[in-house]
Amino acid sequence: RPPHRAVRGFTAIELMVTVAVLAVLMALAAPSFNPILERWRVRQAVEGLQSALYFARSEAIKRGGNVLVEKLPNGSTTADWGRGWQVCNDANGNGSCQASEVLQRFDAPARIEVTRTSSGASIKLNRWGAVSGPFVGFSLVPEGKSTTDVAARGVCMSSGGRVRVILPAEIPCTS
Repeated sequence: RPPHRAVRGFTAIELMVTVAVLAVLMALAAPSFNPILERWRVRQAVEGLQSALYFARSEAIKRGGNVLVEKLPNGSTTADWGRGWQVCNDANGNGSCQASEVLQRFDAPARIEVTRTSSGASIKLNRWGAVSGPFVGFSLVPEGKSTTDVAARGVCMSSGGRVRVILPAEIPCTS
């Protein structure tokens, strides 16, 4: 009689129990990932806006002015920049971006509210890279949350062109 060999592997019941336990653990862990995802989305939008403002400033200096940062049209108020923005060289001086004048475009991430502190659909930079008018402020928050939320951030650009990111306690920008 041949010696009895041990059978290796898992039974179907063992695999089903393991999958069920993993499913329960995932269901418990999934809600805790929402704040992390919200912070990532806000951070992505903040970095995109900060980058666009710096890019616009350098292009204004390089091109001798007439550079705009303009919100992408969304049929909403001029303070709502939640769809995204574009940087353009306003070569014809009409104060708005034409398709042929766009230098850079940024589509904001989903489920993020981007609001300009002072209403306006565009920001004009002069030949020194300074904002034509007072400082510019933005608040970026996860959808449905307020500016006091831990994931919220503000982006401020002084009239001289300095860009800084602020925490929820400092929103809105004051200078």
